[in-house]
Amino acid sequence: MRVTQSMVSSNSLRNISNSYNKLASLNNQVATGKKITKPSDDPVVAMKGMYFRSNLNSVEQYKRNLSELHLWMDNSEAGIEQATSGLERVRELSLQGKNDTNSEDERAAISKEISQIKDDLVNVANTKINGRYIFHGTDVSNPVVSSGSPPQVAANINDPSIDNYNVEVSQGITMKANISPSTFNQETFDVLQEIEDKMANNDTEGMDELLERLDNVINSINSERADLGAKSNRLEMVESRIDAQEVMANKVLSDNEDVDMELAITQLSVQESVHNAALSVGARLIQTSLIDFLR
Repeated sequence: MRVTQSMVSSNSLRNISNSYNKLASLNNQVATGKKITKPSDDPVVAMKGMYFRSNLNSVEQYKRNLSELHLWMDNSEAGIEQATSGLERVRELSLQGKNDTNSEDERAAISKEISQIKDDLVNVANTKINGRYIFHGTDVSNPVVSSGSPPQVAANINDPSIDNYNVEVSQGITMKANISPSTFNQETFDVLQEIEDKMANNDTEGMDELLERLDNVINSINSERADLGAKSNRLEMVESRIDAQEVMANKVLSDNEDVDMELAITQLSVQESVHNAALSVGARLIQTSLIDFLR
């Protein structure tokens, strides 16, 4: 095959153009820190990146769900602690009030304090987080207790269908965020009301039975508190696992998309040298023709 001047010139220009493209690609890698800037640069890397990023987005969503669980459990624990403290105070006042050394005025004062504790317990039972009642299972739009004498608990607190407010913490795995809706049941407020009325009427008859019922209420709430503690421990283990998954997901995504900066800079420097050499040689070849030798 006869090699002509035009062939030499065309090849030189094509090679210089390819060199420009390589130089631009390496420059983009160094400037952006990414292997590709558009899917056509490397479809395989782009496809893997979509999958890895989707996985990372899922992990980040699970972390947001864990934050919601923490919010529910922390507020539930604080509410139960406040309720237990109030009930223990009622027990203390009841023991004090049934003593025969108390006067009618002293029992009236005890009745008023118990009434305040009862009202506070209503507020605890109706605790709202982000506009949702956290002690009413899945029926988060409605309060657990309505005011009255005694306060009236919602009729559905023992309905199994509202028992579990579940939050997804991993693919196919959920955790219950709430305590049992029946924690603040009608018996809780009935016994408080009866003790309050007894003290208001200066009546100590049947106080031992009321104290026994109050102890049952306290024990029931403490049982829920222990269960909540167990769930909190599990939540911490799940959170540790999700944190590890997030680190791994970020690493896989980085390995797929992020450029090895040291290697990219070295390759860019080499390509610049190659490109400059190609320009120098190309300039001499393209300028030289048969006319140059006929002068």
